[in-house]
Amino acid sequence: MKHGLLISSIIILLISCTSDKIRHVDLGDPVTIVADRYNVGILVMDGVYNTEMTAPMDIFQHTIFRDSIKPMNVFLIGETMDVVTTFEGMRIIPDYDFGDGDHPRIDILVVPSAEHHLDSDLDNKVMIDWVAQIGQSAEYVTSHCDGAFVLAKAGLLDNVASTTFPSDIDQYKKRFPQLDVREDVIFVHDGKFITSAGGARSFDGALYLCELLYGKAIAESLAGGLVIDWDLDGVAHVVLK
Repeated sequence: MKHGLLISSIIILLISCTSDKIRHVDLGDPVTIVADRYNVGILVMDGVYNTEMTAPMDIFQHTIFRDSIKPMNVFLIGETMDVVTTFEGMRIIPDYDFGDGDHPRIDILVVPSAEHHLDSDLDNKVMIDWVAQIGQSAEYVTSHCDGAFVLAKAGLLDNVASTTFPSDIDQYKKRFPQLDVREDVIFVHDGKFITSAGGARSFDGALYLCELLYGKAIAESLAGGLVIDWDLDGVAHVVLK
């Protein structure tokens, strides 16, 4: 009995001593990439804000439950496969990493806001270069809140109108004076770029893209499934195609 208790104590001690050091968790490939769907890659990193990540994920993932449309494969992509801790403390594991380029084709790139998108994240050359590359090839590129700073740093917004988190508009203009910045709107659609004010209004940007791709009825159905009253006419936005 004492021997069994000793072994159990050692195991508990080892786990407690090492658990805070575990960052990489290999769960294999948790996402099934189904052919003939849009591939949606959501960029994640430490400090990403929950809502700007989960709002588009909720809307886009629910497309698989709608008939007669081309639905979406939705996956999270980080620089590595290490555990990501959101600003609010949620721990998530990316499905793919962009560090080695081994990930599915991305048709729709989603860049949520993160804690350091106004400072140190913009110095991450690997991430910025990857966003610039995917932004060129993707069919649509969306940002929420300060995700627009990443797109701007990558040079993707130089020739289009855009917006960002309302209280960061002045800093956005100061840092990127060449941009056509729109204020007092929830989202701006110009070309293949959709930039949104973020927060809970990230749902609006995602629903707008679904209405663009699938029509009003599908967008209203997706919104209804999440108990959202969706009416594009009631959302302040700018469309410049």
